Amino acid sequence: MDYSSLKSEVEQKTAQTLEVLQNEFAGLRTGRASVHLLDGIKVPVYGAEMPLNQVATVSAPDTQTLSVTVWDATNAPAVEKAIRDSGLGLNPNTAGGVIRLNLPPLTEERRRELTKVAGKYAEEAKISMRNIRQDAMGKIKRAVTDKEISEDDQRKYEEDIQKVFDGRASEVDAMAKQKEADIMSI
Repeated sequence: MDYSSLKSEVEQKTAQTLEVLQNEFAGLRTGRASVHLLDGIKVPVYGAEMPLNQVATVSAPDTQTLSVTVWDATNAPAVEKAIRDSGLGLNPNTAGGVIRLNLPPLTEERRRELTKVAGKYAEEAKISMRNIRQDAMGKIKRAVTDKEISEDDQRKYEEDIQKVFDGRASEVDAMAKQKEADIMSI
């Protein structure tokens, strides 16, 4: 058993889990406009579903407004419809190839709902990391039963792997706490 490759695999998979969590958090609305709010929207253009950022430029001119500049003005109605149907509760205003989105202030109730969603995303990330840890610990145990490593090595490797997961779990907690603070700030 090659412990260094196992550890690097664990670090890579947990880093990917954090990246997924960060992308999920980017799609959650906070008290101010964020260009990442529209990242998950797909637009039916040119006979295919394309991500919004491949047909338009999204910018945030101020804290309550998003501006979507469609590169091909003939696609503006499709982009507008995709934004309206996205479930984000946004009402697009179109002027030529530019779509303006005014973000109304979040109500207290909506902020609480969004913090629950953020907590759910964080919990899913932790579950994913637990599964990665369980898989790694299983590989270490199999190496002991196959007499590839000693029990002393097993303990050392398991403690080392656990430290990686403890660090990543604290990163998830910090990201969740920061996102909750962003959502609840007015």
